[in-house]
This record gives sequence, C-alpha cells and structure tokens, in this order.
Amino acid sequence: MKRIICVVDNTVQRGSQLWGEHGLAFWIETEHGCLLFDTGQSGTVLTHNLDVLGLRLHDVDALALSHAHIDHTGGMRAIFPLNKKLRMIANPSILRPRYSFSEGEYKSIGLPSDLGVETYTSNLQLNDSPVEVLPGLWTTGEIAERSEPEGRSASHFIQVEGEWHPDPYLDDMSLVMDTQKGLIIICGCCHAGLLNTLAHVRNTFRRPIIAILGGTHLANADDAYLEHVSNVLRDQYDPLFLYLNHCTGESAYLALANAFGARVKPCPAGTIYMVN
Repeated sequence: MKRIICVVDNTVQRGSQLWGEHGLAFWIETEHGCLLFDTGQSGTVLTHNLDVLGLRLHDVDALALSHAHIDHTGGMRAIFPLNKKLRMIANPSILRPRYSFSEGEYKSIGLPSDLGVETYTSNLQLNDSPVEVLPGLWTTGEIAERSEPEGRSASHFIQVEGEWHPDPYLDDMSLVMDTQKGLIIICGCCHAGLLNTLAHVRNTFRRPIIAILGGTHLANADDAYLEHVSNVLRDQYDPLFLYLNHCTGESAYLALANAFGARVKPCPAGTIYMVN
C-alpha cells in the first residue's frame, strides 16, 4: 500500500482536530518504508497532527527537505530529539542562509540555527542530482532549466560577499513517486516554478505525469500567467489531477478549478491520497 498524507498545511480538513499553520509537511508511506517531506513551521503542530493522524515519528526512515525556508524546516526541532541519526536528503544549496526583508530589516528564514551544526553535518546527504530515497520514490534533483517564471517572492534574499541579492532558489526540489499508471509529483513550494518543475520531471524520468500534490507558489500570479499555466497543463500534461495547498493561492486554485473541474481538489492537512 502506498499513501501520501498531508500532515501540515495552512488549512485543515473541516471538523478535524488537526491544527493549521503557514507551512507544509507530507507523510509518504510505501511498502518499503516511510518518508517525511518537509516538517512545517513548528514542531508543535507537526507532532500534534501526527498524533491525531495516528502516525509516529519513530517510523520515519528518512526526511527530505524541499528547500530551506522555515515554514518547511522549522518542525525539525521536534524530530531530532527523537531520532538524532535520521537520514536527511536535500540540495547542497540548502545550507546557504536565507533572509526575508520586512519592516526595514533582513530577517533569517532559513534552516533552524538552534539545532547546531552537528545535526546538519552528520545527517544531511546533499545531492543536486535525483536521488532514490526509497524504491520508486525520488527527489527531482536541482531544477536547473528555468525557461518559465519561477515561484518568486520580492522579499527573499541571500547575501553574497556582503551584498544582498535575490534568492535564486537553487535548493528548491520536489519528490517524484513512480507508479504503474505514471508519475506523481509532490511539491513543497515550487520556487523553481511549477512549469519548470514539470518539464524537468518529464525530461528526467521519461514517463507521463498523472498528479501533482502540494504547494505551487502561484499566489502572486496574474490572470494572464494563470491562463498560460492552464493552457500548458492542458496541451502538454493532460489528463492531470491536482491536489493543491500551501502557497498555491486562492485565485490560482479557482483558475485551475475552472479550467479542469473536478480534477482539481484542495489538499488541507488530513488529506489522504491513496496510490493504486
């Protein structure tokens, strides 16, 4: 049995006892083991939701990180006291400090610094190429070709030789699950750009893409670009199912739902996607 469970999201299933926060985490379970993809923003919400869902951190075989931002990595604070040797997989660029400019100052929004250097140096496996984390479950590797717009925020920066530069989001990656019917892409934030991510997966894995789950960072996309995204999805990836959350944005969700109808669904915390 394979299943993908949204553990943390901005929203939760109506009527559930789950908690929401601005963040994202997926529990991915296969016959070969369990993977946690991102950790949400706080260990409090992560551990509460895992408990409500009947999932145990002790059962996690590995942790994959979509990128460094704290709303995807902050929950690591709750994980490592329980499993100090947990294998982590990420892009090499994830160790670069990240900042957000707000209220006139640059604020750190990268990996939790209070975990200590030894956590990252002893457990983190860095690779910019696709990695098979569990049989049939891969990272995308670095999404280098970005001919389409990225999922960008004007407030995100890195520092290079004392100067501030827009974050290039080189650490952004997604997961790819290989199934009998085709590929399922699980996205964290899609800072590399949704269409760039899809093209990268198609060119790397050479199989049809049947579903996308997660954040697509279309919250700031205008109507013209949302129409373009819908046209590309229809022309190049149809039929495709989308389970959208986190940074997708309400306007983008409605635009895609108008374009593809019942094949577009929300993916709040508590959503369980069964893989046949």
